[in-house]
Amino acid sequence: MIFWIFAGGLTALTLAAMLWPLLRPSRQTAMRSSYDVQIYKDQLKEVEADLARGTLSEAEAKASRTEVSRRLLAAADAEASESSSGNAPKSISRALAITVSLAVLVGGFGVYQQLGVQGMPDFPLEDRVSSRPSQAVAEKAVAQDAVGLPDIVQIDPKHLELVEQLQEVLQDRPDDLRGHQMLADNLAQLGKYADARVAQDTVMRILGDEASAEDYAAHAEIMIVAANWYVSPAAEQALVDAFQTDPSNMLARYYAGVLMIQRQDYAQTYSLWSGLLEEGPADAPWIALIENQIEAVAAEAGITPSTLSGPSSDQVDAAGDMTDAERNDMIRGMVTQLSERLAAEGGTAEEWARLIRAYGVLGETAKASKVWNEAKEVFATNPDNIALLLEAARDAEVSAR
Repeated sequence: MIFWIFAGGLTALTLAAMLWPLLRPSRQTAMRSSYDVQIYKDQLKEVEADLARGTLSEAEAKASRTEVSRRLLAAADAEASESSSGNAPKSISRALAITVSLAVLVGGFGVYQQLGVQGMPDFPLEDRVSSRPSQAVAEKAVAQDAVGLPDIVQIDPKHLELVEQLQEVLQDRPDDLRGHQMLADNLAQLGKYADARVAQDTVMRILGDEASAEDYAAHAEIMIVAANWYVSPAAEQALVDAFQTDPSNMLARYYAGVLMIQRQDYAQTYSLWSGLLEEGPADAPWIALIENQIEAVAAEAGITPSTLSGPSSDQVDAAGDMTDAERNDMIRGMVTQLSERLAAEGGTAEEWARLIRAYGVLGETAKASKVWNEAKEVFATNPDNIALLLEAARDAEVSAR
């Protein structure tokens, strides 16, 4: 009964969200030209205010009035000829609403009758994640894929002999913590990751409740590496144990980012990894790995990392005492850095759009127009990027033709 109440509530919310646009009272759609007219009227008021404050000379004010008035007349003509899109007839909207409601109700119930199991209890987390390959299955797949391939790690025969001797000694010393830790480390150095994982399992058994966050993170790491960077349910549990012991553990946070990539939660990975980059240290083993992947992760997450270096705390404090001219000089310097980088290395459409808007804010319309023309050629084959750049050009009041 609880299930049907819950399902009915979700269905009602879904229908409400879908039907509201069809059943809400009709209203006149605003026209783009009407917004333009209001903007130009506001700009004329700003010109008069600037003239009164003395920030514009009479000649400059006259030139501004002429240009804005020209644009206002053009927008007014467009407003007079533009017609707003009408609303659909009420009868059609209501018929569509009934059709959608029936489709959701009948379709949802029909799918549940085919796939659902009435009375089936909820599964615990352990059973729900069991559909993912286990650590043993993943390691077996890695071993099968590696058949016939040369060893990645060049094994030193003397090193291998010493490790084999250590294995023989530890057969009679199952609770030798230090010995099994050395065995796990040396097997990993030899590239025998599956064997190292077994040795680390023994280490964790010996430690028991005394295991630290570093131990859990190391356990997760060797499992992930042994499974060719697949995060198995066992490795995920080791990461959970590490976080419960010490949420700030850096190695666990790095591999949690790997897990989020596996789940395609790139935004969470970016959040974890960008924090690690900020904290450092620069020589930490995961820093280089993150630096090689962070841009791809950001792209997948739809995040555009800032390419301009932020000011230091001293610069922020000093900015409060800057004059408008000094502050503009600082902004110009940052814009110049971005411009030079895009000219030398290229960049995303978002970065080009940011540069166009920046020149618009600085009042350098000619430079904004030049960047817009260059960007049009760079992204000529991508309509979505052209639309993004066109919007930036309009914001910068560039003639976007």
